[in-house]
Amino acid sequence: MSVIAHLHLSSPFILAPLAGYSDLPFRLLCRHFGAGLCFSEMISCHGLVYEQRKTLAMLASVPAERPVAYQLFGADPAVMAKAADMLNRFSPDLVDINMGCPVKKVTKKGAGAALMAAPDLAAEIIREVVRCSEVPVTVKFRRGVNHRSLTYLDFAKMAEDCGAKALTLHGRTWSQGFTGKADWQCIAEVKKAVSVPVIGNGDVQSHQQAVMRRESSGCDGIMIGRGALGNPWIFGSAGRPQFNAEIAAGALLHLQLMEQYIAVDRFLAAIKNHMGRYFTGLAGSTVIRRRIYQCAGFPELRACLESLASTAES
Repeated sequence: MSVIAHLHLSSPFILAPLAGYSDLPFRLLCRHFGAGLCFSEMISCHGLVYEQRKTLAMLASVPAERPVAYQLFGADPAVMAKAADMLNRFSPDLVDINMGCPVKKVTKKGAGAALMAAPDLAAEIIREVVRCSEVPVTVKFRRGVNHRSLTYLDFAKMAEDCGAKALTLHGRTWSQGFTGKADWQCIAEVKKAVSVPVIGNGDVQSHQQAVMRRESSGCDGIMIGRGALGNPWIFGSAGRPQFNAEIAAGALLHLQLMEQYIAVDRFLAAIKNHMGRYFTGLAGSTVIRRRIYQCAGFPELRACLESLASTAES
């Protein structure tokens, strides 16, 4: 069990905020398979303040997924403060500030990892969000701007001083994006340098690896992102099933949650992308994925997964 602020988590393994993936159905799925906490997709502070329909839809939640953390991004302290105040209406368990996303459409506006290059502005944002949030605030960031500017220790101490109740460190720099390897030594260093909980993030591809990363770094929790796509079993000690029928049963559960909580006909292409990921690298995966991608509608896709799930070892 891990503790973050007031939360006593059932597991130290946490679902990362994944743009386009960390919606309510996927969060519920990951909680079902053992995630102790799930983060929403990145929520634009401007989209929230202007009450844009798509942004508000990202805040959908149900009691079964608690605890849940909503992640805000933006570069204007006043707007971030107002967005944090608006989030109070939705009663999250945590509010996280994204200061680590390297994607250009985020950083070109000064948000995400770009705030690593503007620590004074980052500090002001943290203070304002902490002031306006009724729940604990956490911060996600990276090692630094690039390998010549590794500011993670100073940034971590600054975030703690400004009121952050937990820190998530991704072991890459802004310039690395998602290339190269994550450095976990920096996570161990931050854990020793601050008194708040530290969550490590980067290159976790299995449950066993998550356990080893936590032990070697001494961090309080492990945030899993891309490694959970098509593999929600990563949060549990049993690991990913070996047989296609068992994989299909998990994918079918995900499909059923999607049908319950989102407009599946509008998002069929994205849903098929999700389903295809479950079978990547498995025996016969090429044929299975082709069947999935050729489904003309949601009922056909559901029938395809039901057929696969009812099949003996394949």
